Amino acid sequence: MFRLLSMDSGSFDSYDAPADPQGTGHAPDDTGRRVPGVPAPRALATEAVHAGRDDLARQGVHAPPIDLSTTYPSYDSRGEAARIDAFATDGAEPEGPPVYGRLGNPTVARFETALARLEGTESAVAFATGMAALSAVLLVRNAMGLRHVVAVRPLYGCSDHLLTAGLLGSEVTWVDPAGIADALRPDTGLVMVESPANPTLAELDLRAVAHACGSVPLLADNTFATPVLQRPVEQGARLVLHSATKYLGGHGDVMGGVVACDEEFAGRLRQVRFATGGVLHPLAGYLLLRGLSTLPVRVRTASSNAAELAGRLAADPRVTRVHYPRIGGAMIAFEVADDPHDVIAGVRLITPAVSLGSVDTLIQHPASISHRIVDADDRRGAGVSDRLLRLSVGLEDVEDLWADLDQALGTAPGPGRVLREAAVANR
Repeated sequence: MFRLLSMDSGSFDSYDAPADPQGTGHAPDDTGRRVPGVPAPRALATEAVHAGRDDLARQGVHAPPIDLSTTYPSYDSRGEAARIDAFATDGAEPEGPPVYGRLGNPTVARFETALARLEGTESAVAFATGMAALSAVLLVRNAMGLRHVVAVRPLYGCSDHLLTAGLLGSEVTWVDPAGIADALRPDTGLVMVESPANPTLAELDLRAVAHACGSVPLLADNTFATPVLQRPVEQGARLVLHSATKYLGGHGDVMGGVVACDEEFAGRLRQVRFATGGVLHPLAGYLLLRGLSTLPVRVRTASSNAAELAGRLAADPRVTRVHYPRIGGAMIAFEVADDPHDVIAGVRLITPAVSLGSVDTLIQHPASISHRIVDADDRRGAGVSDRLLRLSVGLEDVEDLWADLDQALGTAPGPGRVLREAAVANR
């Protein structure tokens, strides 16, 4: 019934890392010689611990330093002018010492380097929040006259709202995955999907979606899966979006967003970030880098808990439907026979709160909170029913979590009250 991806398999635990921007790694060329500047292939768990930190030993430190400077001294104003002109041309990170906080920060750059390595992309650009990151992507395409977006529901509620409301001048066409190719127009700048989706955990064939996009960039929101479970660029996505607030941070104490992509698109994103000011604070960059170091072990443990809970919920007569993705992961969505608000009010160990991906387990009612901003008919049409609850499973003992869910669900419904689905729904 469940297939939890093994982190020991070759599928996701080992890969060829892209070139190290810091130029500290080495890998063999075709003759077997070590080539400076290209790191040897390393397992995902190793990259999570070491990426972005490869220079620390040379500096004589063990923990990454936090650079809180907003500005940096320079006595070469001509040189500064040349570097700023170069940035204005293509958005490449200025060579040499930092200039100003909106242009870039060394601590944030470490997190960007690490996330790019984990996602298998050339670059990554960090922002203050996930919504700031998505806004920057839309602004990049809008500036090129490509204001049309093709999107598949469900998406995170605020992403849905940003597209639907056209707040940044974009126009969206909502389609089923099979309708992507037919919805493309000459001014289509982006196709956006989320898989597994928030909150129903619906999964898409990203490779097929990317093929349907043709030359239009595919943006895949990978917040739920993380690079531990899937790397969308390997399936044809050009842009990978994360609300770093969630699993990348992992402790409910930092907000951030990041887009992993090729260097060309990263340059445009940096220019938008500089102009709009949606920068990630250095302390947040430090916390996110620290969060990445435990990402594989957190996702692995939480996924094991979630798979067990999904099985128990699927067998429970008080639950009418369970959504748990084939790819695995720490998120569960389930529909209850009785009032979902009573379940929210009844938990004691589990925290009733918006957000997800923390070390502790959170539960929320999407129709009331995360997706409230989506039109009710659109929300229900995307599978977000009024009885749906979303559970972000943490690292607690699974028996304690089940005991809390069991008492919060209350008594079983009467005979004939509910027509249940016998198995977990894989959508």
